[in-house]
Amino acid sequence: MKKGLILSAICLFGLCGCGRIPKLSNGEEAVITFKKDDKEHNISANELYEMLKNDFGLFATEELIDKYILETEFASYSETAKKASESAIDSLITSYGDEETALQALQMYAGFQTLDAYKNYLYTNSLTDHAIDEYAKLQITDKNINDYYNKEAKGDVKVYHILVTSKATSDMSKDDQTKAENEAKAKVEEIIKKLKDSDNAFETFKELVKEYSEDESTKDKEGNLGWINYYVLDSAYDELVDAAYKLKDGEFSTKVITTELGYHVIYRSDSKEKDTLDNLKDKITDILADRYKNDDKKIEIHALQYYRDLYNMKITDSELNSQYGKHLNAQLNAQDTTAE
Repeated sequence: MKKGLILSAICLFGLCGCGRIPKLSNGEEAVITFKKDDKEHNISANELYEMLKNDFGLFATEELIDKYILETEFASYSETAKKASESAIDSLITSYGDEETALQALQMYAGFQTLDAYKNYLYTNSLTDHAIDEYAKLQITDKNINDYYNKEAKGDVKVYHILVTSKATSDMSKDDQTKAENEAKAKVEEIIKKLKDSDNAFETFKELVKEYSEDESTKDKEGNLGWINYYVLDSAYDELVDAAYKLKDGEFSTKVITTELGYHVIYRSDSKEKDTLDNLKDKITDILADRYKNDDKKIEIHALQYYRDLYNMKITDSELNSQYGKHLNAQLNAQDTTAE
């Protein structure tokens, strides 16, 4: 309810304001009245606006600014963001069984008072993430792309894998978690030993997939991951891709490979020549943009400021503008402290 009042007040200020300290066109009209023992008192629209501005104005102002800019700049993506937020709400309701229970969980654990408020939060976050991605790509130069292509780009390799997962759970003690992790790693070592003892490692590998692998999506395909590269798999799997490029065709990994899925043994069967720069340019840009995002700890602030400047955003209310400037400096200083 408060958020609706905030947005209404800020919207009225945006439509009717002029000068350094805008006033509402209906500012002297009463929005709240009191009467007791023939005594009357009114709270005007301007009084309400001033309180809302001081208490919640900065939050609402930034939300309105970024929503307008991002929906305008990335109009073609906004529908994707809306569908993603709606899908997330549907999944939440399904998970909790009904809307009421899902809402109670949101209120208790996340502080959202309505499902629509949470949906709007997800929608705005999706737009912001997209803006950050696009901003990061803008920072990548042709020289960056050429350097990556000449020094780092590689041809695809065909890889098979066996996945072993740990049975550790969050409710286990630290000792039990460590024990479960070690058991999974020991199983990987067992697989590697069998491969070393084999006269035909590839055939043995495919048999061991059936016996050990816990990746249901590849288990019936002899563990085949297909042709992989750094731009094919998520960066979370870089250790696996690194290991694949250290192998020659016809070799298997002899050390435990760890990803967010678990522990792997891989076999590299084939490789290709590096593709052309023209064909790889977009993929290289994505890789370098991901690196840029990881390196720039202030990426969200910088990205939003870039698009605000692009739209020549000005806050005409001097009080809100002062709040905004102080808040922006505080964010940048906080990020600097975190980085140190």
